[in-house]
Amino acid sequence: MYAVIKTGGKQYKVAPGEKLSIESLDAEVGSTVSFEEVLMVSNGDKLTVGAPLVAGGAVKAEVLAHGRGDKIRIIKHRRRKHYHKEQGHRQNFTEVKITEILGA
Repeated sequence: MYAVIKTGGKQYKVAPGEKLSIESLDAEVGSTVSFEEVLMVSNGDKLTVGAPLVAGGAVKAEVLAHGRGDKIRIIKHRRRKHYHKEQGHRQNFTEVKITEILGA
């Protein structure tokens, strides 16, 4: 059994028991979150595709941790123009564990 959900502007294929790093959510560690934007649900050989969402579909997950990803270095340089700029970025994320898929 698996489902395709949409959160944080991205789509993820999830299965029960799977750990996933997604865009940062406003939820406490240990709490349960529900993803209502389910695009597809598969249960064995039965496949349900939404148009655009599956009616009554939901995916429940438990929040495990919040964190920040690795630093990404952004370097801009123009040769012979005395222009050099460096910048760094660390993206926030939330780690969740998928507990249940509804709507199959």
